[in-house]
Amino acid sequence: GLGFNIVGGTDQQYISNDSSIYVSRIKKDGAAYLDGRLQEGDKILAVNGRDLKDLRHKDAVELFRNAGCDVSLKIQRRLQTQNGPVGHRDDGESGGLPLAAFLVPGLALAAAAVWILLRYRQRM
Repeated sequence: GLGFNIVGGTDQQYISNDSSIYVSRIKKDGAAYLDGRLQEGDKILAVNGRDLKDLRHKDAVELFRNAGCDVSLKIQRRLQTQNGPVGHRDDGESGGLPLAAFLVPGLALAAAAVWILLRYRQRM
């Protein structure tokens, strides 16, 4: 197989009022995982030039099964919301801003304040 699962279709809408096909899971060590470009949550628009619009789920699955060895996918990357990532992350990253993004400017501000305070005291 291609190493990923899909959801969606005209008969099994993954998103309300949207019959598109989406990547639901990337299988570890599968072709898609090893390639690294496909992500969970991606919308698959076409397979080998064949549009997936208005297909039933089982017809889309069959299209993937018969895609051959060299497969070309046209995808639309799903934007991640501020509430968190779309899929499960197990790359060890927690997401969000790193602690240094707050500490470095804070320490710089504190150092500047101390320097100004010391200069001000010297003049008095």
